[in-house]
Amino acid sequence: MPCLNEADTVARCVTKARRALEAAGLQGEVIVADNGSTDDSPRLAAEAGARVIAVAEKGYGAALMGGIAAARGRFVVMADADDSYDLLEVPRFVEKLRDGFDLVQGCRLPSGGGRVVPGAMPLLHYWLGNPLFSFLARLWFGSPVRDVYCGLRGFRRQFQTGLGQRCTGMEFATEMVLRSALDGASIAEIPITLHPDGRRVRAPHLKTFRDGWRTLRLLLLYSPRWLFLLPGLLLIALGGLGYALALPGVRIGGITFDAHTLLFASLGLIVGLQAVLFFLVTKAYAISEGLLPSDVRVRRFLDLVQLEKGLAVGLFACLIGSGLLLAAVNEWRLAGFGSLDYAHTMRRVIPGATLVALGVQTLMSSFVVSLLAMQRR
Repeated sequence: MPCLNEADTVARCVTKARRALEAAGLQGEVIVADNGSTDDSPRLAAEAGARVIAVAEKGYGAALMGGIAAARGRFVVMADADDSYDLLEVPRFVEKLRDGFDLVQGCRLPSGGGRVVPGAMPLLHYWLGNPLFSFLARLWFGSPVRDVYCGLRGFRRQFQTGLGQRCTGMEFATEMVLRSALDGASIAEIPITLHPDGRRVRAPHLKTFRDGWRTLRLLLLYSPRWLFLLPGLLLIALGGLGYALALPGVRIGGITFDAHTLLFASLGLIVGLQAVLFFLVTKAYAISEGLLPSDVRVRRFLDLVQLEKGLAVGLFACLIGSGLLLAAVNEWRLAGFGSLDYAHTMRRVIPGATLVALGVQTLMSSFVVSLLAMQRR
């Protein structure tokens, strides 16, 4: 249990956990990872029978990692020290772990068979935050979990230490679910009941908007496919459509697609390609640093599109674009450097400038991706 000034409830939680172990005949210990409490929490926890571990680094995740590192058991069950979870349910988690699951997640939401006692969870968390982030975890990462925020969960200690988690704040719990899903871990979910926070002296540590943003940021950072690749491909497709309509000056229902459409289409192509290149750079870096598992498709793509090929494509785009720009300058020269037909000239200037920009992006990104791929090997 992570603990920061939980004098109201920590002894009660320790007592329940010890009672659960004894009733089920489980050999175990109760560890309280104290994160710098200034009240009597450490003393009360020790008197109730816990082994108190002092964790200097601040943060919910830091406290949990300190407690997990100090644990001596094969299995670890983590829970908050605010008496919102019924710790008498701990044996159910151990039973699932003995069945061979790597991670056993509690589910407080009705969608997973759980129950939230009235007043136990803010309505914004109940109706929006938790369901939304749990849905994104299922959609983006293939996680079966329907309650990513639930703080009552069990796991094999060796499995968790192998995940290499980085988050030291409240997003630690969500990161565990994401990394477990990415690693193809076996995950089970147990419906539980969430009770109202038993603390009376201090407010909950969770901050709705701050920690909500941190969770969204974590989801995006662990999914460069949704953050960069798919939006980039969509922008490239829209940009290509814009060019198909604007270059010949197509007129549909009284609407003429002209030079201004080309500008918008070029913006889509440039930003879209940049997003796709960011995906490759981010993916290669994340794999090399162990943040994401190896991706066969990305590896094959990097092996296929080597540095020399990227340089050739980038240089070719720069040459074609420069040719179009020089042709536009020549038109201006032939007109005595006077006025030009704007709609006609822009059909060379805009594609030319766009191709040069795309070519330069490709040239520079080819070096960066190749460098990261070399480090990965």
